Amino acid sequence: MNKQHLALFIAGCALATGAVAQSAGDPAAGKAKSYTCTGCHGIDGARATFPDVFLVPKLGGQHAAYIVAALKAYKSGDRFNGTMRAQASALSEKDMADIGAYYESAATKFAEKK
Repeated sequence: MNKQHLALFIAGCALATGAVAQSAGDPAAGKAKSYTCTGCHGIDGARATFPDVFLVPKLGGQHAAYIVAALKAYKSGDRFNGTMRAQASALSEKDMADIGAYYESAATKFAEKK
């Protein structure tokens, strides 16, 4: 298991045991901080083309702990995507928690746009 998978596994375990507080981030602040995220993660069928072509995941409804773990892994270099590393490198832990809280709370909003 590499570091990326380990970080995501730990985040999943924390969710399963309730160790991650639901109120760790501020969804309203996260909405404002996530404006650059929606350019890729808010478009149905968005595809990235570097280094390989892949469907960009929608984030609405994703667990906050997963988003925080992924952003930390991009920032540290344990998970690699040039665009995501550049985006995450400018984020504080508070920013990451806020963004995670926003996307976790946004499940209904994103589901209604289909």
